[in-house]
Amino acid sequence: MRPILRSLCLAAFLLLSGSAFAVEPNEQLADPALEARARSISTGLRCLVCQNETIDESNAGLAHDIRTLLRERLVAGDSDQQAVQAIVDRYGEFVLLQPRLHPATLVLWFGPFILLAVALGGGFVWMRHRSNATEVAPPLSQDDRVRLAALMQEHES
Repeated sequence: MRPILRSLCLAAFLLLSGSAFAVEPNEQLADPALEARARSISTGLRCLVCQNETIDESNAGLAHDIRTLLRERLVAGDSDQQAVQAIVDRYGEFVLLQPRLHPATLVLWFGPFILLAVALGGGFVWMRHRSNATEVAPPLSQDDRVRLAALMQEHES
């Protein structure tokens, strides 16, 4: 295999499997079923340092702490919901990639739809106002035409 092609294949492999390297081997559970549950739960938990990555994708120390806590809770016998709640109790709602529907998060869930409705309503009002503003003026009366002709003759001379 050519060296350039080999390098490209290695780079593609590293880019596509980057999240697999975030979970360190010493963090992984011996029980494959528990590890699968931990990985499944991890997809819904945010790294509080990176904020745009799950805890499995992040190499941050805090993500490591959250992964470790999650696995400890699962080994202790917690259900998925109990393990997630233990993490939320410790780190706050922001750790969830999809925030729960509470009064405090109503703006997160419904804010975009409200803004869209306001923008559409504003656009509708603007279009109506714009169409009313471009109305054609009524034609000049005979008296107005005579006065206009007199003014134009005055101006030409």
